[in-house]
Amino acid sequence: MLVDKTTLYDLSVFHKEEEYSLFNRIDNTKTQSGKIVLQQIFSHPLSSLNEIKQVQETLKIISQKLESWPNQITNGTLLVIDKYLDDSPVNIPQHASPIDSYIYKFLHRASYSMILFSVKQLFEFIQGYNELISFFSDKTRPANLEKILNQVERIMNHHGLLELKQKKQFSDLTTQEVLRFGRFFHTEFHTQIRTLILCYGTLDAWYSMAVANKSLELNEPLFVEKESPSIEAVSLRHLMLTKPVSYDLTLNEKKNFIFLTGANMAGKSTLIKGLGLAVYLAHIGMGVPAEKMELTLFDGILSNINVEDNIIKGESYFFNEVKRIRETLFRISNGKRWLVLIDELFKGTNIQDAMKCSEAVISGLVNLKNVLFILSTHLYEIGDDLKQYPSISFKYFETILKEDDLHFSYQLKEGISNDRMGFLILKKEGVLNLLNQLGENTMKKG
Repeated sequence: MLVDKTTLYDLSVFHKEEEYSLFNRIDNTKTQSGKIVLQQIFSHPLSSLNEIKQVQETLKIISQKLESWPNQITNGTLLVIDKYLDDSPVNIPQHASPIDSYIYKFLHRASYSMILFSVKQLFEFIQGYNELISFFSDKTRPANLEKILNQVERIMNHHGLLELKQKKQFSDLTTQEVLRFGRFFHTEFHTQIRTLILCYGTLDAWYSMAVANKSLELNEPLFVEKESPSIEAVSLRHLMLTKPVSYDLTLNEKKNFIFLTGANMAGKSTLIKGLGLAVYLAHIGMGVPAEKMELTLFDGILSNINVEDNIIKGESYFFNEVKRIRETLFRISNGKRWLVLIDELFKGTNIQDAMKCSEAVISGLVNLKNVLFILSTHLYEIGDDLKQYPSISFKYFETILKEDDLHFSYQLKEGISNDRMGFLILKKEGVLNLLNQLGENTMKKG
């Protein structure tokens, strides 16, 4: 599924302040190798229903006994191994006798210390993989997991590892055996060890996703096969909020466009991003933040949320909005299934111009039945003209005024909002009083 960099940023999948990113919320990896693989998974959502189902099955297998996940392989272990494979210890004798081994240990103390410590980490690595293979041994394994584990088992069954695998503890190794395995790993088996590290990165990434499914109470979505795109979500929430309000949403071929209105801070952007994140998570094989979600496979998600101007290029905010819409139109005109998220269209021009531009764009978009849209706006006035299109669903967030205080219910309702709360917020935050005080002070000084 195509998700471009703009959309990944708009949805905060990745964020320059890492703690605000979805990735940081999901990342439970134990190693840097696992984190790198998880970043790759997050950068490339899946386009095949078969691939998605395989990941779902893999995460379910891991989730069934999370507490039993082997902890013997650590990030420190992998860092030491990786450094050892890159290092150049003094030539290790190929067939060292016990006496030769002792002499090497005495004459090359630094190299031997490095070899000893590195082989110990390799021993822990091999033992940890033995536990991992046992972890998955009693389950029917989906093809993606089977491929990884078959590769691991072929390497682990190499005759050069048999003796090491049989050792109960590292202290059982003699100086001669330490040097023999040190040479073996460094000169003959380094490619296979690096392959094992890469494989563990994938397993670690899947473990991280399984942990997140459980800790964040994510539920497996159901993919349905239909000609036209559709989403039906029950109690959908935004994953990044500590106290989210949930919504029920339906988009399909009959109602493929949500026209969303409401005051500032009422919840429009939260809803749009929450839906985008749920569809995104479903397409990497994870659970979604909803009690229930049924959806079709999508070919891509595109957003128009955090548009910026470009001073260096001399491009205005409005010009970049237009460019993003044009780019979106080029992409979604290919007949494939898309989800398009638009927050506050045409903020960069005057209200009359924005109304005219918005109505023209929306009137064209509703004809694309292969695409689902959700669009938020403050331009309530154009809503009545858009009611001629049966495929548009009108939703709004209500804002209640009680004794000059704003109350946001965050409840999604049918219809078009007519709230005008901007001036009240300006007054409530003391901006008007501050302006009056500044004016009075200026007059006194004058």
